[in-house]
Amino acid sequence: MEEARPQAEMPTIDDLGELAALLDRSDDEELYVRWSRGPDVDLSPGDHKPEQSSRDSLTGIKLPGLSANPLRVEPWWGDRSTRLWVARRLYDYSHLRKLRGPGVRPWVLVGEQCGRGPDNEPLVICHRPVAWVSEEALRQSDKAVQEQGSQEWGPLNRAD
Repeated sequence: MEEARPQAEMPTIDDLGELAALLDRSDDEELYVRWSRGPDVDLSPGDHKPEQSSRDSLTGIKLPGLSANPLRVEPWWGDRSTRLWVARRLYDYSHLRKLRGPGVRPWVLVGEQCGRGPDNEPLVICHRPVAWVSEEALRQSDKAVQEQGSQEWGPLNRAD
């Protein structure tokens, strides 16, 4: 598969249902969500090909791929709502937009796992940027998670 090229202009997913529908249609492609400043930064071309790497925030070590989270619904989820599944996937790392500063937002990509990071997160090579996820879709994900009423569950935020 051809490696991705930076893409400044991507469509934006404005509704959580739209993201769920995209996931439902992506049988042959592995979709991931990444929180960053976007493909123009993450896929900056090197000498001959795009260099795709992340850094471990504890040690600063360069990781061999982009830290991202899979969107694929796991079989144990059964016939539960894909919308709630993607809401949860967005909510898990929503704290990163504040932690990593201005311009950090979620975007969806087609990728291939190439390893695991120090937090056991997938490291992926992006084959194709797909879309930004809007603030409205993030508000909808927050609401969907809050409606579950769990007192024991929240974003995966080490700072708290």
